[in-house]
Amino acid sequence: MKSKINLGFGVVAMMILLAALSRLLPHPPNFTPIAGMSLFGAAYFSKKYWAFIIPMLAMLISDLIINNVVYASESFMVFHSTSLYIYLSFALITLLGFRLLKKVSTTRLLGASLASSALFFLITNFGVWAVGYSNFSANFGGLIATYVAGIPFALNTIAGDLFYVSILFGSYELLRTRFPQLSTTTELEEDYV
Repeated sequence: MKSKINLGFGVVAMMILLAALSRLLPHPPNFTPIAGMSLFGAAYFSKKYWAFIIPMLAMLISDLIINNVVYASESFMVFHSTSLYIYLSFALITLLGFRLLKKVSTTRLLGASLASSALFFLITNFGVWAVGYSNFSANFGGLIATYVAGIPFALNTIAGDLFYVSILFGSYELLRTRFPQLSTTTELEEDYV
């Protein structure tokens, strides 16, 4: 039994990994590829489990580097107090992508990107409040104050989501026009000899 990876699968996976590693470059807070990676995987991996595995793995790799090299502390750290909420939003954005991007178009990408930004904002700011990371009280008023304090970050999230969605989807479509062998079926294929 011999395995090979479909060219489209490899290109999509590599683009997601590169997007995740772009988090290592200087950027404004929350100007990240999270939604772009999730939506891109959801749109182009024909086997949906890859749309979760590849972006999550790429995110985990970049998190390990960021947490242990860029912001190195004395102890090895895989996750921080709000990581659960970030990864949860990541997974829900992928599900949103399955629903909204069955057919990729500019209008659908814009809607999915903005919906992803809103979802990320709501979930992660709730997480900041829930783990006590914000300086606001542990009541409804404190939750609202956390959301209000998060608005400047939300603007960066929207800008980052629109940027990375444009770059990932636009680049892939340009590659597909140049290299027609990049089919939309980007699945792992097995070749039995």
